[in-house]
Amino acid sequence: MAVMHPLGSAPHNQWRVNEAAVDFVRTPRVPRPVAIPATPQHIRLDLARTALVIVDMQNDFCHADGWLASIGVDVSPGQRLIAPIHAMLAEARNANIPVVWVNWGNRPDLLNLGPSTLHVYNASGTGTGLGNPLANGAPVLQAGSWAAAILEEFGDTAGDIHVAKFSMSGFWETHLDAILRNLGVTTLLFAGVNLDQCVLCTFQDASFRGYDCVLLEDCSATTSPGFCAEATLYNIRQCFGFVAASPDVIDAVKQA
Repeated sequence: MAVMHPLGSAPHNQWRVNEAAVDFVRTPRVPRPVAIPATPQHIRLDLARTALVIVDMQNDFCHADGWLASIGVDVSPGQRLIAPIHAMLAEARNANIPVVWVNWGNRPDLLNLGPSTLHVYNASGTGTGLGNPLANGAPVLQAGSWAAAILEEFGDTAGDIHVAKFSMSGFWETHLDAILRNLGVTTLLFAGVNLDQCVLCTFQDASFRGYDCVLLEDCSATTSPGFCAEATLYNIRQCFGFVAASPDVIDAVKQA
C-alpha cells in the first residue's frame, strides 16, 4: 500500500493522503478524565479536550511602566497573579494541555477599531490612548510593541498559542474559536485580567459558543472596585460556567 501522509495542523484533526487516496479517519483521542472541586457544582473534565486561556497578562495592563499605571491605576492585582499562573502554566505544559495567550494587539493604523473602542482608552480625546506613545516610547497596545508584550516574568512563550484581540472579547473577529475547534477543545480554563472586563467578555462568548467554561479564581483579578469582582463571580456561577482554584486543578492533573 502506498505511503499515506498526514495533512492537518492539529494531531487529532488530520487526513492522510497520497496521490491516489484520501483517508478521512482521524486518530482516536484517548480521554483523560479528572474530577475537580468547583462551584456551583463539582466538575469532571477531559484533559485531552481542555485548554488554558490566559487573558491580557501584558505590560500595558500589569507592568508599573504600562498604560494602566501611567493613568494612575494600581496594577498590583495583576502582579499578584504571576505566581499562580506560572504554576498553572508549568503543569499545563507538562500535561500537553494547550496554552492560549489572548492579548490586545492592535494594528498601527487602528483601522479596524471604531470610536466606541477608542473612547475606552481616551475618553477626553486629549489623553494617552490606543497607539499613543507611553513615557518609554512604546505605543499603547500596538501589536509587536513592548506595551502589548506578555510580562517578561512568564519567560519564553514561543511554544504556546498566541491570539491577538481587538476588543474586550477574545472571540470578536479573531482566530480563537477556529483554533480551539481545530484542536478539538471543549473545556476552557480561564485566567488573567481584568476579571470583570476582558476575562468576563471572553468567558461569556466562550459559553455562548458551547464551550465548558471554568474560571480559575486565584489566577484572575481586576483593578476595578471589589463589588465588580463579586458581581462577576456571581454571574459566572449563575449563568456562564464554573469557578475553581488552580491548586485543585494542578493536583488533579498530576494524578491523572
